[in-house]
Amino acid sequence: MFLWSLALGAWRLAAAPPITAPPQLPQARVVVVQDPLALESFTPRPDIIRKMVERGILAQTGKTTLAEAWRSVVKTNDVVGLKVFSAPGHTSGTRPPVVAAVVEGLLAAGLPPKNIVIWDRQLVDLRIAGYFELAERYGVRITSAASAGWDDKSYYENSLLGNLVWGDSEFGKKGDVIGRKSYVAKLVARDLTRHISIAPMLNHNLAGVSGHFFSLGFGSVDNTLRFESTSRALAEAVPEVFALPAIYDRLALCITDALICQYQGEHLTRLHYATPLNQLRFSKDPVALDSLSVAELEAQRQKAGIPSAKFSSDIYKNAGLLLELGVSDARQIRVEMR
Repeated sequence: MFLWSLALGAWRLAAAPPITAPPQLPQARVVVVQDPLALESFTPRPDIIRKMVERGILAQTGKTTLAEAWRSVVKTNDVVGLKVFSAPGHTSGTRPPVVAAVVEGLLAAGLPPKNIVIWDRQLVDLRIAGYFELAERYGVRITSAASAGWDDKSYYENSLLGNLVWGDSEFGKKGDVIGRKSYVAKLVARDLTRHISIAPMLNHNLAGVSGHFFSLGFGSVDNTLRFESTSRALAEAVPEVFALPAIYDRLALCITDALICQYQGEHLTRLHYATPLNQLRFSKDPVALDSLSVAELEAQRQKAGIPSAKFSSDIYKNAGLLLELGVSDARQIRVEMR
């Protein structure tokens, strides 16, 4: 009887299914650097901003020196594109002192000036926002997606037809399939080997925020007006464009310029609808950064007693859950204050 009981116990142990740990949900890490002295009357203080960028890149990479930190993000032989969002100008768009601090870090790490490219969709926006002066000061390159032209072998295709405008690759052409493709800029497809996206915390009426997805994704391709009429079209196209190998596979770092949180106004400077946060946010996860920005913008609207924005958050859900480009669930985002 004793031997039979032992045999039965051994059989039960052998027959029991193995105990497995529950699957781990993906996690995102965001480093937030804050300094109450970063702004003076909504104007960035370059000396403070430089120190904030230095603290941020050291914390983000875990390195002990600035040169090591930047060289762990990009290599010295990379051609690094600093994608800014300049259309709203130097106050509400990406702020030049933030970009200047990044340029100084890359130069100090050993990147040749010719390998650093400040860019946006249109040259005129870069000029008005003051980036030509910045590029001249450091001897780095400056260009735009539109002026570089479009690569006919690299594109995003969607059945939604658009009204092509001057500057689009297929403008003036005729045919049943004309207008279905958004071509990638030659700058992005052929020239740049790594991207550093620097985007403001500025509201967008359909995308929620003019953040990394909207800025880098739609800044890299033509024929985008067809998607900007409805939230549904935008929620499908923005993540799929961002997932193109020339964009997502070359993404090195994202920095959210959260010095000012402007929760109304979109492309226009509206400082009476803005709150100084005095923050810079660093991450390799653009979904996490944009999702946090959307939440912050909504929180600031509530504080101001302004109705909630009516936009679809499906952009970031699709990017995170369907395309696995990052993490959109705030419960899975680890925020480190520095």
